[in-house]
Amino acid sequence: MLVKTRAPQQRRLQTRAKLLEVATQIVTTQGYSALRVEDVVEQTGVAKGTLFSHFKDKDGLLAVLIGAQVMGHLDQMEAKGVPHSIDEITHHLEPLLSFIGTDRVIFDVLLRYSGSTGAQVDEVITAGFVRQITLFASWLSEMQQVGIVRNDTSSEMLAEGIQAFLNHVLALWFCTEHDNIDTPSTALEPFLQVWLRPAV
Repeated sequence: MLVKTRAPQQRRLQTRAKLLEVATQIVTTQGYSALRVEDVVEQTGVAKGTLFSHFKDKDGLLAVLIGAQVMGHLDQMEAKGVPHSIDEITHHLEPLLSFIGTDRVIFDVLLRYSGSTGAQVDEVITAGFVRQITLFASWLSEMQQVGIVRNDTSSEMLAEGIQAFLNHVLALWFCTEHDNIDTPSTALEPFLQVWLRPAV
């Protein structure tokens, strides 16, 4: 009896993996904005209903793809260790900011599925935001101990501020009126300097 129940589960897992593989190929070559459900199901060889049995909708599929990328960037940030300056915080954040800054769809999905807008929640994306704040707070706590950043407020509050500035800079980056003369990370730097610099 166990063999019969495992075969459908195995096929379901294989189908999901194939859907993600095809979707990843599309966004890698054409960008997240170009992802269309029709292309994914056609290239995978399944019906639309099959895709929707794995993902609520196209945004649900995007949330899984984007969430995985964000987690990968967070892995890299953790591997770099604690920054030794405010400038180095920006340097640690640059690959993540560059990824998000490549396509407005990434930023929109992250905000919509983070739970911060109250619209929808995706566990991986929400976990990514929580992990990001936790990582920032751990960096800042160590940096506070050696006087690199201000210590008049908690490292958690400072971390929340960094997250708010990240969202602010990226929102400006995607505004049509913004001329994008800077990269998101260079636009972030002055905010972090003012927010984190110890009082003189």
